[in-house]
Amino acid sequence: MNESLYIFLLTGVFSMSAALSVGAINKMPESDRSAWFAVKQNMVMMVVLGNLAALTLVGSLAYGFQTLHWSIPLSSMFITFPIVHQLLVVKLVGSTKALFLTIPATLASIAVLYTYWP
Repeated sequence: MNESLYIFLLTGVFSMSAALSVGAINKMPESDRSAWFAVKQNMVMMVVLGNLAALTLVGSLAYGFQTLHWSIPLSSMFITFPIVHQLLVVKLVGSTKALFLTIPATLASIAVLYTYWP
């Protein structure tokens, strides 16, 4: 039970943070973005990685609903994950740095979910 909860929480918070960071950067005016995002190919790659993060979040939620009580994944999706992203991740490092920190963690989350899926 505890292992399932930790796996769900870590994979979910990293995935949501990566997806929300990509969305925030995508909504920024082009003049406010860093030079790295000015290259169209880099921006397309970030959108693809954001979509992968969103799919990983869906997988994390499916894992949570399968292994935990239904109220834990549901409340985490709408309350815990967005609050952790906004209050901790964005306030500490900003959206751009948060993206570069959470994308590798999201890719690792895919492997963790695959390994520990019941």
